[in-house]
Amino acid sequence: MFELPKKEEIFNHGIPSTPDDITEIVIKAMGRTENSRLREILQALVKHLHAFGREVKLTEEEFMMAINAVTELGHLTRDKHNETMVMSDALGFSTLVNILNQDRDPEQMSPALLGPFYTRKDPEYPNGFNISRDKPKPTDIPLFVRGKVVSKNGTPLKNALVEVWHASPEGLYDNQEPAQPANNLRGKFRTDEAGHFNFRTIRPASYPIPTHGLVGRMLAAQNRHPFRAAHLHFTVSADDHSTLVTQIFPKDDLFVESDCVFGVTSADLAVDFPEHTDGNAPEPDVTGTYCTLDLTFDLSPGESRLPQSPINA
Repeated sequence: MFELPKKEEIFNHGIPSTPDDITEIVIKAMGRTENSRLREILQALVKHLHAFGREVKLTEEEFMMAINAVTELGHLTRDKHNETMVMSDALGFSTLVNILNQDRDPEQMSPALLGPFYTRKDPEYPNGFNISRDKPKPTDIPLFVRGKVVSKNGTPLKNALVEVWHASPEGLYDNQEPAQPANNLRGKFRTDEAGHFNFRTIRPASYPIPTHGLVGRMLAAQNRHPFRAAHLHFTVSADDHSTLVTQIFPKDDLFVESDCVFGVTSADLAVDFPEHTDGNAPEPDVTGTYCTLDLTFDLSPGESRLPQSPINA
């Protein structure tokens, strides 16, 4: 049996009589939320959600479709796939939140969304390690990445953590494809005394995001393609500096200006991936075409905090 509250403990918020009344009454009912930030968020959510319903004059049938869609997002989310995150990405909301929370000046490298396949379980490797653990294919192009991590004022940051992950040329991350070796195309690296790091991988390619669920149906209804521009994901962190979450794209990729999750947040993230056929690759086993990529990540002073993983894999 439950216990009824005492009369003096009940907060009377009123009885609505119009569509506007219900919004004000719900906001009033939430007014005693002790956590001020939670109160601010929930009251703003009610205000804008109700305004959306009024603006589009949502029918009861459409309302039930929306409820079913939210339910489906939950059902489609598994340890290795987060459909809710994919939907947020496809709506541009992930990019919005990322930009809002990155304390960056215009001259600094731009942030980009985390994506649905980040995991903090990637192994840490010595500089120069090859994170392409799969058997090489004839079409793979070796990519040698060199970089530097500095503070906003240009001071090199020793022992900064550089996390990198990307999809295979077939467009799949290791946790999507059992045939790939564990931790394929993923790794963590630490910068040296001069703030430098380097690693080897293979050149990424454009790929479609998962379209088997609600997100795929939404993109089809909007006549939008499901392709992401080729990219490398990075999170870069160092003590007493804000973590940078970003992506680096080949400038010549077909989808740079139509990335389906709006991941190319600024032109500075689309860069040259120069191809070489000079026979002077950094490692002697590479005798044909190879690419190089030189990067500088500049971090703002602040709190070092790694993002949460959207998946459990």
